[in-house]
Amino acid sequence: MTSTTADILILAPSSEGAAYAAAAVRLFERLAAPLRAHGLTVASQPWTDPVDPEAARLVLPLLAWGYHLRQADWFARLDAMEAAGVPVINPVPTLRWNTTKTYLIELEGRGAPVVPTHAHDRLTPEALAAAFDAFGVDEVVVKPQISGGSQDTVRVRRHGALEGGPPGAALIQPFLPAVGEEGELSLFYFDGVFSHAVTKVAASGDFRVQPQFGGQISGVAPEPEALRAAQMVLEAADLPLTYARIDLIRGLEHTPQLMELEVIEPDLFLEHAHDGGAAFAAAVMARL
Repeated sequence: MTSTTADILILAPSSEGAAYAAAAVRLFERLAAPLRAHGLTVASQPWTDPVDPEAARLVLPLLAWGYHLRQADWFARLDAMEAAGVPVINPVPTLRWNTTKTYLIELEGRGAPVVPTHAHDRLTPEALAAAFDAFGVDEVVVKPQISGGSQDTVRVRRHGALEGGPPGAALIQPFLPAVGEEGELSLFYFDGVFSHAVTKVAASGDFRVQPQFGGQISGVAPEPEALRAAQMVLEAADLPLTYARIDLIRGLEHTPQLMELEVIEPDLFLEHAHDGGAAFAAAVMARL
């Protein structure tokens, strides 16, 4: 995948991200296919490389994996694209906002159903103890405020030791047993319209739903309560979202709650879209 003048430029992993290379090539082709079906040319380049404002009619950060490991570089790239007037979707201010997962607390304050979340500049025994008491649970999940792929994400039991968690700013949430039962539900929206959904169920004994940790992915028709919850998330966000993945999980009160709103580089699982990605392509074309 190399950078050329094109209609669509997809930002890909950095050139040193060898671990991502094979998967990135495969997913690039999956994303490019419905765009090419409309006669669009599609290219890619590492997200860490400067983006020429004339390189493409639109830039999509859909494969900008690893940005959470190079946070200063990521924010600098966003700033540079914004300053140069690079046409990015989703828009740079939205990408910047979505990078730090404290947006969950903001969305909860706007009425969205969100997994209870505490944010701290650094973890302390007092912060953990307060979370156990506030959530009324004996097990919590601790994760970085900027993260990806369950990096530095751990489960901690009451009175247990915190090992391998985030070294800096962190979020604390209750551990939800649903992650290994019915799993996490991801709903995909293009220009605010529902397209398709998948479930992601963690392997037995684990809590991480990503395939690299043994999570199982299946297409599914979401229940009305999940669609209502997702709509509440979109209304609370109130952002121009060409694409969005809304990750829901059944909370402690057995209702769907937001785990994450992914609008930077979500896997769109277009292989589970009934239209093969046509709605995705139409939403992108609407921005040309």
